[in-house]
Amino acid sequence: MLNNSASGMMVFDPPVLKVSPGDTIHFKATDLGHNSASVAEMMPDGASSWSGGMNQDISVTLDAEGVYVYQCDPHVMMAMVGVVQVGEATNLERVKAEAAKKKSSFFSNQSRLDDYLSQL
Repeated sequence: MLNNSASGMMVFDPPVLKVSPGDTIHFKATDLGHNSASVAEMMPDGASSWSGGMNQDISVTLDAEGVYVYQCDPHVMMAMVGVVQVGEATNLERVKAEAAKKKSSFFSNQSRLDDYLSQL
């Protein structure tokens, strides 16, 4: 969770991960003012959601196969989002459809989520 990186402002680094079912992902609050929270409409059916506290590290174990999108709640309007593919991208088309709706709420970096999803 960074204010700035080579990838731009208000980013998760790395922004796209591919992992196996059962892997644990660690979100580190490197810069203050951020959190990591799953986006309910952009995760596999039956998957557990998460919402980390502000300025708090959080570890999340992802068991359900598919694509997960997560965000920083206070900076989502700047497209501070990330993507995790767990196993096969079984729900990718549904996530892309939801992403098309969500990006209309971004006031900057409007192509960021599409760019991340294109890496899957």
